[in-house]
Amino acid sequence: MDVYQEAVCYLESQHVPVEAETEVLEEDVFQEEAVSCLLSPLLPKSLDFPDTPTFSSPEEMLERRLVVLKGILESEEVYLRELEALLMPMKALRASAGTSQPVLSSRQVQTVFYQVPELRDMHQSFFSGLKARLSAHCQTEPGSGAEGEMSYAGFELMVGDLFLKMVNQIGLYGGFIENYEKAVEVVRKCTHSDPRFRTLAQSMMSSNGSDKTRTTYTFEALLYKPLDRVTKTTLVLRDLLNTTPMEHGDYTFLQEALRLSRSFLSGVNESSQCKREVTLSHGMRRQLMRDGFVVDVSEGERSLRHLFLYTDLLLCTRFKQATRGKQDQYRFCWYVPLAGLKLHWIADQERSLDTNLRLHTIRTKMHLLRQQLQQHAGSKGLALAARSRKKMEQLELMLLTHSPVYTLELHSPSCKSHTLLLSSLYELEEWREAIHKLTTDNIETVPPDLLTLTSACVKLRMTQQPPLHSTNTVENEESLCGTLSVAIHSACGLQQPACVYVCVEVDGYEFYDKQAQTHSSVHSLNPHWDQELSFQVDGAKHLRVFCVSQSDGQDDTVLGKASVKLESKTLNKRWRRQTLHLGQVEVTLSLKYCPHLLKPPSSTAQQQPVFCIPIETVAQQEGVLVPHVVRCCVDEVERRGMGEVGIYRISGTTSDIAMLKTAFNSNLREAVTRLRSAEVNAVTGVLKLYFRELPQPLIPTEMFQSLARMLDIQDINSRLVSMLSLLHSCPDPNRHTFLYLLHHLQRVSEKQDVNRMSLQNLATVFGPSLIRPPVVGLGQDGPTVDISQEVVVQVQVVLCYLQCNNLPEAQTSLPHDTDPEDETTHM
Repeated sequence: MDVYQEAVCYLESQHVPVEAETEVLEEDVFQEEAVSCLLSPLLPKSLDFPDTPTFSSPEEMLERRLVVLKGILESEEVYLRELEALLMPMKALRASAGTSQPVLSSRQVQTVFYQVPELRDMHQSFFSGLKARLSAHCQTEPGSGAEGEMSYAGFELMVGDLFLKMVNQIGLYGGFIENYEKAVEVVRKCTHSDPRFRTLAQSMMSSNGSDKTRTTYTFEALLYKPLDRVTKTTLVLRDLLNTTPMEHGDYTFLQEALRLSRSFLSGVNESSQCKREVTLSHGMRRQLMRDGFVVDVSEGERSLRHLFLYTDLLLCTRFKQATRGKQDQYRFCWYVPLAGLKLHWIADQERSLDTNLRLHTIRTKMHLLRQQLQQHAGSKGLALAARSRKKMEQLELMLLTHSPVYTLELHSPSCKSHTLLLSSLYELEEWREAIHKLTTDNIETVPPDLLTLTSACVKLRMTQQPPLHSTNTVENEESLCGTLSVAIHSACGLQQPACVYVCVEVDGYEFYDKQAQTHSSVHSLNPHWDQELSFQVDGAKHLRVFCVSQSDGQDDTVLGKASVKLESKTLNKRWRRQTLHLGQVEVTLSLKYCPHLLKPPSSTAQQQPVFCIPIETVAQQEGVLVPHVVRCCVDEVERRGMGEVGIYRISGTTSDIAMLKTAFNSNLREAVTRLRSAEVNAVTGVLKLYFRELPQPLIPTEMFQSLARMLDIQDINSRLVSMLSLLHSCPDPNRHTFLYLLHHLQRVSEKQDVNRMSLQNLATVFGPSLIRPPVVGLGQDGPTVDISQEVVVQVQVVLCYLQCNNLPEAQTSLPHDTDPEDETTHM
């Protein structure tokens, strides 16, 4: 059967109206499509090349090939404008969904625009790459009379990898086609019931490019565009392959792209038939819901597997990529019914030292190969580049197998268990949500024909290849390369108090760590972190943010997630503040980006120690004004220690304090986790130890004599004014940390009826640690004070500050909102 006819049969089986080739909607096309022969490769009257090339010479074929490529480029531009026109009202409709009078509900917005942004991004990437290569080729194209040079230049123009990359993502159209009928139903229903939507749906506009005219569409006509597009992809690839000489470097790429395209179109048609083959006892049909590559752990061994989620079962297969001229194959590994399936996931696991060393070796080799590819870009070393890219893919497959740390455990009622590993929390949550949604429907499983089911995977699959970044041969100028800093400030919108942390992921090459997490907050409705996370990125385009709740003895719960597109033109060295909507939770963060050449990946970066280090250094390392060790200890004391008798006076055990000190010096997240279960007196002990071990005291020694003299001022108000004025001469981290501690100690003393800690007692405990006299003989001016008087001065100075009722507020973090306006991003 003709490939186009297969696609038509499939669309009709899905009750999707298919228009005859000779008829088009009036608003279906731009005006220039009807008259421009350059757009012909995607139209019925295209350059109709036979299956076997008949041109007399490679030069003629290459000339015709260039015409086809230019036609594809212009047609892509038209299609992108149509997709942009379709997406234009999405942001406004999504914003109105949260109001009291929405045009569409959030669910309806999701249904109408399902997979459209992803299709737009896929074709935008393809269009940009193709345009760049054609532009470079045309600039160097020789004039007439240079046939030999023309032939060589035609062979130098390589675009096959762009088409193969696009076809590898063609599975996105499968989701769009599955959803198309629902989307049209929503559009028709709302068009009839809501005059606001009717006005929008019947008058959607798009520009026609350089001539500045505009074309009017209906919403439904724009929704039909992707269907019309995907059915003609195979025709375009066939035309391009027929104008490409067999000895051209693109030929094998285009052959594979054509095979995958044909497989997809026939696969979705067979998928429609397959879904009707098995009917479950409650009337639901078995159909493929999701698929993708995961790491399966069996007896301690890791293996990359292709996982298929059907309506009633999970099927794990081993993917065997086809050699040239053959079809991909899948081998059965295991399956589990969804009925009664229990899920357990672990947010993060520590890698062993051996694993870290192995990953570092792989990343170092990949970075070297990446540099070699960049050096040979645009040169004539095509064979060398192809070999380097092949090695990159092999190394990235190894990294994909050995780097994942997120665990998803599957436990079936038959006591069978399987462990899956994923490298992304975003991907894990997508799988968990999809499986959980099906398992809650109490699905009954009909025993599958495993041979038939496994054999059908080739045609049913929506994911063609493992997610390898190295297969992207086009350098996107908008992707980030340098240092991306993310400051996580706070969250709000929690339904109940919880211990919450924020996880951040970036995409791009796997040379560097791509995930980072804040420490867990105290039990609160409005958690605060003010924690800065830093990423070395290469080829990053997206940032993903998760808000996760921790519960003792239970799985962590993802409260919400969002994805942010990273654009180099909107990010710079100044902080840019944003508020992300992660479902019901709002997370406030700031971003800044510094582009630069990246150094080779180093072994796993160790956190810089915080004890026995000047407070200015620690604050600069953490990007804050009050170090995290101080804030986390204070938060924990205020959470559960305010009623403890003798708090700060009674010390914890030496071993517990040493354990917490070691944790803070090596891993902040681990330290905060240990704080939660430590004795509260150990928490106060580590806080006192931090101030005691500062190389320079919190109040600089050069201020000791001045503060001692101020204690002689008889008028209390005048004394406080002088002391507060002197405090302003302290470095910012010292001043704000001191004020932060003073406010905390004042709150502790408010509970002195219970904890027996008055301001005098607290000043006695902290005075000698916070203020120290100058060391004799180090050039300090002024009279020396004997040891007994030193202690009196230390205690009295801190007591005077504690007795002040109008202490300035402490600022815990550096300002991150240097841009004049906040940008609130709704996700």
